[in-house]
Amino acid sequence: MANFKGHALPGSFFLLFGLWWSVKYPLRHCWKHRQQRNRQKLPAFFSRVDLIEGVLKIFFAFVGIMAEQFVPDGPHARLYNDGWVKLMNWQHSTMYLFFGISGIADVLSVSSLPVPPRLDRFGLSLALFVEGFLFYHHLHGRSMLDSHVHTLLLVPVFGGAACTVLEVFVKENTLLEIIRSSLAILQGSWFYEIGFVLFPLSGPHWDPDLHDNVMFLTMCFCWHYAVALLVVSLNYCVVWWTLNRFSGKPIGDMEIGLRKTTDCTSQKALLQDSEEE
Repeated sequence: MANFKGHALPGSFFLLFGLWWSVKYPLRHCWKHRQQRNRQKLPAFFSRVDLIEGVLKIFFAFVGIMAEQFVPDGPHARLYNDGWVKLMNWQHSTMYLFFGISGIADVLSVSSLPVPPRLDRFGLSLALFVEGFLFYHHLHGRSMLDSHVHTLLLVPVFGGAACTVLEVFVKENTLLEIIRSSLAILQGSWFYEIGFVLFPLSGPHWDPDLHDNVMFLTMCFCWHYAVALLVVSLNYCVVWWTLNRFSGKPIGDMEIGLRKTTDCTSQKALLQDSEEE
């Protein structure tokens, strides 16, 4: 949809998932860090969360496709009628389709079916790549301002795709997951920024050919990412503090205790050996 709502819908999708990932991955990392070495298996809670996440992806993808196809001025599932019908809406629908496929991959990954490992990461990387590929060929004939704000969007899209591809081969790398979370937040907030710039809800419209606007929006894009990094960092700190506050010993104390126990055991073993000699 070539209006503010058409940008707010995917923006909300990416903001929601980016914010959730910025909590889920630190929670999983801190939880595993707290456990003893013989208790590294994650509880069933995380699998249920992944299942819900996949179902939500499928649901949001369905809503996105329906919104693109059946708005009053949409193509209503007609691709060709004496000419191409609303190809922009069809491109957006295709983007949502692949995120729906990513949701299906999420569901299959937590099922009992013998699916390949890391299928969920591959599905997400594919969806992000398709999104970037579509947007790259989405800018022909647009004004300088319109093309620029959409070109900036390719940074978090392809950046997220690259991170997720690496996650296919590098299992549970928390840094990659946090970077992907920040890029998802950036993508969501930038979708909203595009909506406000191209379809302002109030006030004057932006001059589409003024280079100063391009310079400002480039700087604004960097500010968006700074805020995204701040949000991810704060969420990580809140998760870490909450686990320490409400689940017994702090992580540092637990590690020190484990080291002391190991040292004492080693000393006892040495004393026993010396007595036997």
